[in-house]
Amino acid sequence: MIVEHLSSNIDIKKYLKDINVDSGGISILSAKAKTHIIKIKELNVGGANILKQDALSIGADLAVPRGTVLAKTPTVDCLLIATTSQLKTLARKELAQPFGLKELAHKLKTIVSVKRPEAIDVMGIINANDDSFYSSSRFSSTGAIKEIMTMIDEGATIIDIGGVSSAPNAKEVSVEEELSRVQPIVDIIKAKKLYEIVDFSIDSYEPKVVEYALNAGFKIVNDITGLSNDEVCKLCAKYNASVVIMHMQGSPQTMQDNPEYSNILDDVYLFLEERVKKAESFGIQNIILDVGIGFGKTLEDNLMLIKHLEHFMSLGKPLLVGASRKSMIASVDNKVEVKERLGGTIALHLEALKNGASILRVHDVKEHSQAIKLQEALDRV
Repeated sequence: MIVEHLSSNIDIKKYLKDINVDSGGISILSAKAKTHIIKIKELNVGGANILKQDALSIGADLAVPRGTVLAKTPTVDCLLIATTSQLKTLARKELAQPFGLKELAHKLKTIVSVKRPEAIDVMGIINANDDSFYSSSRFSSTGAIKEIMTMIDEGATIIDIGGVSSAPNAKEVSVEEELSRVQPIVDIIKAKKLYEIVDFSIDSYEPKVVEYALNAGFKIVNDITGLSNDEVCKLCAKYNASVVIMHMQGSPQTMQDNPEYSNILDDVYLFLEERVKKAESFGIQNIILDVGIGFGKTLEDNLMLIKHLEHFMSLGKPLLVGASRKSMIASVDNKVEVKERLGGTIALHLEALKNGASILRVHDVKEHSQAIKLQEALDRV
């Protein structure tokens, strides 16, 4: 007899097929292989006691505070630990229960119905301004087109063009100045019909700039204000453009002035949920969500968002993460300079992919494409 201790991060369906499990068994057993840890806050204490018993009855468990069984407090925070199969069972059980458990049942159903992304997009960054925080991403019109072709060869499926820096304390510029910066690049893209080769994104929240790009064949609007301007919403709907809704606390000029949250995961979730509803009310169909790494967040906030990115998958939209060469890396590596942050960038982005991201916004396309290929090869083993 040979015993092999396998990694928990395997394609369980592949291993079940390898030992010739029938199709029905594969479906059942794969649902038992993934363990979920779900934090439930302010659950009615009566509901907590019911949920605890129901969880134990099916082999799951609910971690509750001391004194819960005696109902010492009206509500409690707890941790539910269950497999996908057990969550499905609990979702059915709690539908008939009081104390808020019916609402919880619907949320559990949403969690188990979420599908992992099948494809990964690499979004290359082109800056048409001379004050972006990473100097190697700055390009004039001729240089930009050359870099775009290089990025395409290296594996980029989206190219993001911007004319205004959104780094902390970045200078504000007029709409006219922003347009004058991106216009030469946009014009060449349109003239050469490069939009037929790769999707282009305009990194702007100014309607005049957004419309100019969309009229030139751009398909995505990357809005760091999360669609705060109704005119941008109207343009995205008019051109049937995809939109990236990003969370930011404050503005680039103020966002790092002691950012605070009651709960980073909940606050960002509620913001994105509200902006998704706004986008859909304007008729926008293709929505991508960005939790806004580095935009009004502390180091711990950023790490929490990447570590628990799966929390946002229940919104049902693709997730974009852009941590490329950002200062959070320097915060944990002795203030390392921007040019030396590639290793940290790839570590953060691979973690984001593991936790549900399907789009990475990067300065270094070649290195990310290579890292993703290797990660995908590991996932297949």
